[in-house]
Amino acid sequence: MSNSNNAVANGVAGAGGGIIAQIITYPLQTVNTRQQTERRAKSKVSNSKITTADSSSSSSSSSGRASTLVQILQVIRSEGWGGLYSGLKPSLFGTAASMGIYYYFYQVFKNKAEAIALARQIKGRGDGSLGMFSWLLVAALAGSLNVLLTNPIWVLVTRMQTHTQAERKIMEERKGALLKEASESSFNSSVLQHKLAELDSLKPRPYGTLRAAQEVYAEAGIAGFWKGIIPTLIMVCNPSIQFMIYESSLKHLKARRAARKQGQGSNNPAALEVFLLGALAKLGATISTYPLLVVKSRLQAKQEIGGNISLRYSGTIDAIIKMIQYEGLTSFYKGMSTKIVQSVFAASVLFMVKEEILKAYILTAYKCKQLLSTSSFGKRSPHAG
Repeated sequence: MSNSNNAVANGVAGAGGGIIAQIITYPLQTVNTRQQTERRAKSKVSNSKITTADSSSSSSSSSGRASTLVQILQVIRSEGWGGLYSGLKPSLFGTAASMGIYYYFYQVFKNKAEAIALARQIKGRGDGSLGMFSWLLVAALAGSLNVLLTNPIWVLVTRMQTHTQAERKIMEERKGALLKEASESSFNSSVLQHKLAELDSLKPRPYGTLRAAQEVYAEAGIAGFWKGIIPTLIMVCNPSIQFMIYESSLKHLKARRAARKQGQGSNNPAALEVFLLGALAKLGATISTYPLLVVKSRLQAKQEIGGNISLRYSGTIDAIIKMIQYEGLTSFYKGMSTKIVQSVFAASVLFMVKEEILKAYILTAYKCKQLLSTSSFGKRSPHAG
């Protein structure tokens, strides 16, 4: 298979694997994004004399401390299954585009890097194989192109995943303002109860892609679709670390297998081995870059969460400073356990499915080539002699 076909095959296989992994793990991703964007100032936790409004907010925030399974059940109960799959359509499109772009350019840059390494070997420099720095550079270049091209899709997905959470916070602020007004004036209790009941009846529901896009554009114009681009670009090191671990482990596994079999039989790893290697690679990458992921999600989510301006961010540095100042360092690791489960499982499925699709693609291409070759020979044979 030629280098260009190899790149296309990897792009198609990556997109297919990414879509399947996304569908399986999407509910975990939705809950994780909500955990990351939950904003709760330290003062509200430490202050024992909280108001009725703050108590309501604190109660909602405490759901962030509940187990992931409990949060999933809460979403199903209050929003239905649609709540867990809000933003799935653009997310699947984003995953296909993202994985296709990433794997295509990853293979293109990998081919070029391998050609350079081979040329260096011919000149007597190096052994012709790629080092860890080369793997990192290849993954970083492919990741940067992917981020720049697909960031708008993920801004919309984040908005759709956190829309009901943001609306619920706004509703709590309205309740707080209403209760404050009632305590400061001679408010009729029946009127107050009626207004509170009205607010309770307005349960937020997930919204569509078009409305999310209109909201982003209304808030920040075209630039709004590239919110969180700085931490996202920095996070390119996540797949770089992931692929460095994966490719190095895969190379080591193949070398050991080749040494044992002494060239007999296939050195290709089994699907389960690829699954485990993918899990190991993603685990290492996720733990090291998770704080950046939280900052990115915070910037891409709707900013009108709560009435406290200290919990709204104008940019990456502002978000980092305010998170440390008002929520503490632990805010950078909110929902990390959920993310580890989701991302490790998704990456494992992705790598496994990608390799199987790639094998099927290569086998199909080989059989087609063989069939065409036989057909051509059959057409020429009557004229022989």
